[in-house]
Amino acid sequence: METDGTYESRDTRGGAVPRPAGFTGDPGATASGPAGEPAAGRPASGGQQPSAHPAGAADRPVPPASPVVPRTRSVVPPPPAHAPTRVGVAEWLRIPRPAAEPGVWRLGHRPRPQEEPDLVPARRLFAGAVISLLSGWLLWSLLWNGYLGRYWLWPLLVLTPDSWRTDAETWATASYAYYTLVGGGFLVFFARIGHVPDIWRRYAHKKDAPPPPPSPAADPVDWPELRDAGLTEAAGTLADATRRGTLGDVDYARIRRAWHGVRTRPERLAAFTEAVRTRGAAACGHPSGVRDLPVRSATHDLATAQVLIGTAADHPRNPYARRTTGVALEPGLLGTSLLAVGPAGAGKTVRLVRPVVESLCLQALANRAAVVAVTSHGPALGPDESFDVVVSVGRPDSTHDLDLYGGADDPDEAARILAEALVGDLVADSRRAATALAQLIGPFRAAHDRFPAVPELRELLGGTPAALDALRAAVGDDPAQLRELDARQRQAARGDDVGELLAERIAFLDRPAFARFFRTDGETRQFSLHAVEHPLRVRVDLPERGHAEASRIVSRLLLAQFSEAILARRDRSLFACLVLDDATYTVTGESVRSVQRLRSANAGVLLALRSLEDVPEALRGPLLGAVGCRMAFAGIAPWDGGRFAETWGTEWVQTRDVTNRQIISDEPLTKALHFMRRVVTGKAATAEAVTVREVERQRWSASDLAHAVPAGHAVLSLTHVRGEHTPPLLVDLRS
Repeated sequence: METDGTYESRDTRGGAVPRPAGFTGDPGATASGPAGEPAAGRPASGGQQPSAHPAGAADRPVPPASPVVPRTRSVVPPPPAHAPTRVGVAEWLRIPRPAAEPGVWRLGHRPRPQEEPDLVPARRLFAGAVISLLSGWLLWSLLWNGYLGRYWLWPLLVLTPDSWRTDAETWATASYAYYTLVGGGFLVFFARIGHVPDIWRRYAHKKDAPPPPPSPAADPVDWPELRDAGLTEAAGTLADATRRGTLGDVDYARIRRAWHGVRTRPERLAAFTEAVRTRGAAACGHPSGVRDLPVRSATHDLATAQVLIGTAADHPRNPYARRTTGVALEPGLLGTSLLAVGPAGAGKTVRLVRPVVESLCLQALANRAAVVAVTSHGPALGPDESFDVVVSVGRPDSTHDLDLYGGADDPDEAARILAEALVGDLVADSRRAATALAQLIGPFRAAHDRFPAVPELRELLGGTPAALDALRAAVGDDPAQLRELDARQRQAARGDDVGELLAERIAFLDRPAFARFFRTDGETRQFSLHAVEHPLRVRVDLPERGHAEASRIVSRLLLAQFSEAILARRDRSLFACLVLDDATYTVTGESVRSVQRLRSANAGVLLALRSLEDVPEALRGPLLGAVGCRMAFAGIAPWDGGRFAETWGTEWVQTRDVTNRQIISDEPLTKALHFMRRVVTGKAATAEAVTVREVERQRWSASDLAHAVPAGHAVLSLTHVRGEHTPPLLVDLRS
């Protein structure tokens, strides 16, 4: 059955999708087929894996843990002692998720009023209540004791028959009932005058009332969409797994993704039904067979594809409706790309990059996304078991090599990508460099049916006579390729030839540490960015220690390859994201233009920088304009803050100017009173003049961003791919 490659098992270049790093499980456990066809290996089995969450998350609903299939023999670290108890899957699904503005954590969200209510101060509120109730008690006492006459009893005399007054017991019952009615009316009347209901709502009313249970027809636990489509048996199987807790949040998201695929491709219905019948909660599995991450460090909601990164601070700069609400990221926001700037130690990796990577890995297991995370060597973004592919550049224990040419077959395309990586940060236009590379790698591929390796390319760019003569001999009598070599030879004789610069840059990759990397002879397992057509989890570790320039070249190479692969995808239903934990000297003019085009291809990038000074000055403004989400961490420099302030613009605010002027009087009595007031208070008698006006002010000034953002906080503005956007918010990343 044709599936457009959505669920087939493939490798990073078109063979088979690799297992998670460190995978030592049953080699027969293969991926699911179209729309989740049963795997050939034995089905996945149970086991609940606890997950870690940051302190302070216990006040919000916590999604359930998904059953984890043991796939490695490595020891998974236990969760911290403060990890909150997870709710069951059924209870998690029933938590309301109302529609909200972009970036609002929707799980259990309660909308706030748009403006702050004009609350009466507590002291005045209680004083008024006491005075009102005392007044009511005094009036009741006067009536009860007859000091105001007996006229208030006439309704009782009018509404009761004369026979009741002759019967003492009946009359006493009617009288006390009347007294109770009148006294209750007095109590309600004076309580409302004294704002007692406001006191009850403010201090005594329980605000966290549980939501009403959903109707049986709309209960998500019963999978109503499948029942409405006539798949009663499949819905019953999944509902039973949900109630027993064997179906986790990743399973729920994965099966819903498969069901949506069935609705658009009805020919997959039979395979979907069979997979649910035979495998239950493990149906439609990820090609790796894994159903959850070994450990979680953030709070996720797979039903909305959100990850919680903090709380909007209760600060006057934040709109009242957003204060104290959760702030979350999702593919719809990351699809406009995100730029985060903050000094070392500000929390970019721990509080932003790792939660986002973790969320994308979970969505990849749900067959919803593909993620490529680039970082320095180490488990800063998650353990090896959380990824399908781990490329450790320069380390002998790496299981995969990196394709230098990005899996391209066209020499011009390969030359364009490589030129961007080698000299994109030095030249404004890399087309000359791409032409020089194409004049060499084109003939080399025609002669050897492969692209040149790094040492071979360095010799050709350096103009080594033996290498050029050998290539010319290998080409033979092909006039097109000889013409390319002749053109390269003529350009090499010019004083401004870009070949020397390319040779100097490629030398950073021609080091003993990278001897087994970037090979083109097919002897290593290579990873290509064209694999983002599949729900892969990839981590690339850069050799930053001792090879800083090589790391930057690889980062630019990955960014260029990612942009090229994304724009060439046939199926764009899978969200793809490239995460650069350190994008220093990675941004180029071409990459800025590529970032703008990713939004329409259901993809995005996350770029983390220590300072905008790490970006060429001419590209700082265009970069901030190209991304839809911008984040300034505490401690940024004023000149960086100035760039953000200029991008965020201004807003109209209402200001109050209070002017005090001294009161001067010619009357003797008034003078005496003013003199006594001055003796007692030490201040002259003054009169206040209040002027209210609207002024245009920067949302966040450069000085505020540099000095007024508390530690552990950041200012974040968001834009959704639909066009909705939010003003910059002060976010507490520690809660």
